[in-house]
Amino acid sequence: MRRFGIIGRPLGHSASARHFTAKFEREGLDCSFTQFELPSIEALQELLDTTPDLAGFNVTIPYKQQIIPYLDELADEAAKIGAVNCVRRTAEGKLIGHNTDVIGLRYAFGELLQGELPEHALVLGTGGASQAVQYALAELGIPFDLISRDPAKGNYTYDNLPVEVVASSKLIVNATPVGTWPNVEDAPRIPYAYLTPEHRLLDLVYNPPVTQFLDYGNQRGARTMNGEVMFLAQAAAGWKIWTDE
Repeated sequence: MRRFGIIGRPLGHSASARHFTAKFEREGLDCSFTQFELPSIEALQELLDTTPDLAGFNVTIPYKQQIIPYLDELADEAAKIGAVNCVRRTAEGKLIGHNTDVIGLRYAFGELLQGELPEHALVLGTGGASQAVQYALAELGIPFDLISRDPAKGNYTYDNLPVEVVASSKLIVNATPVGTWPNVEDAPRIPYAYLTPEHRLLDLVYNPPVTQFLDYGNQRGARTMNGEVMFLAQAAAGWKIWTDE
């Protein structure tokens, strides 16, 4: 049996186990997928030592950047992005880090924007997922500002974000976990009253399907999309990395 999994904390919102378990059953594959909720990234080595048959795993919040020192090698895009969400473990035990988030983002931006590139974007959050969003926006040539709770990491904080910037940034991406199940009533603190039907909102969260962030956008007539397209595309890319299939 080939074994795969996901590491992160918490993992109650993740659809990875359901997705891959259904895939294994549907395709008759002798594989399993396990959620490994690690209390800290330091627990990774014990997981690897006690799970020698673990051939590959996804990485989610909060370990997409923290895992890098534990890896033997980084794929080119993962190195450029500075974050890893997919790790392949070779037969020799070597850990190779990849970033498939950016692959999923290319699909998501393609569907959401439909070729209409905005003049400016806002990225909410500055963690590992945000790193991939920034990379994908740069590929498209879309300038952006970063919004962070930490004034040292973003162009603005949530407390000093000018309403004019929200009004003029026709693409807004939530790259934070805010609004993820079970905290479904939460939303990033931005002035939603300045959204318009010309705005496009992408939430990397897919559980719930319509977050409070997206609901506020819907109320203002904006075009919105959750993280499901991104999730499915990056899951397929991860499977190819793990198995060459």
